[in-house]
Amino acid sequence: MAQTCIINAHPDPSPERFVTALCDAAEEGAREAGQGVSRIDIGALDFPLLSSAAEFEGPPPEPVLSEREKIAAADHLIMAFPLWLGSLPAKARGFFEQCGRAGFFLETTEDNKGWPKRMMKGKSARIFVSMGMPGPVYSLMMDQGALKAIERGLLGLSGFKPIRHTILGGVEAATHQKRASWLAQAREYGRRSD
Repeated sequence: MAQTCIINAHPDPSPERFVTALCDAAEEGAREAGQGVSRIDIGALDFPLLSSAAEFEGPPPEPVLSEREKIAAADHLIMAFPLWLGSLPAKARGFFEQCGRAGFFLETTEDNKGWPKRMMKGKSARIFVSMGMPGPVYSLMMDQGALKAIERGLLGLSGFKPIRHTILGGVEAATHQKRASWLAQAREYGRRSD
């Protein structure tokens, strides 16, 4: 049975956030398809930010240590986040930095001649990014900076492949019908896990 981990990367744990609704829809779709599903809601977690390279060498504190096991056990990752100041919200970035401690995403060993071992090989990912600005503005004028950082950096370097994304622009001004179509899309991607 396929295992899907859904990450709600919105730092606000309020259930009325649209990113939360996207994650709920993807979870429903994955469950309807008979997949095993785990979920991480970053906004509900309490953890410190990293402040030194030395900290990065050791394991993360709880609750991150337990939560990252959901990523390790998954075949597919679905993540949704709001674009804040052109990037991933700080709390979400802090969560992934904590997750990456002690060789979780990348492991450096002497036998790999300095190139880190990709610890997430064999896993795929789907990213939803919501924003107030129109999607084409983000794609053309901002060059999808946050997505590239996640796709090429965090996920790509650690071995996730393929990595796909969906840009949801103009979320605040979107009609009920448009939001419903996005939720249907999230549900379908949850079913497909690709």
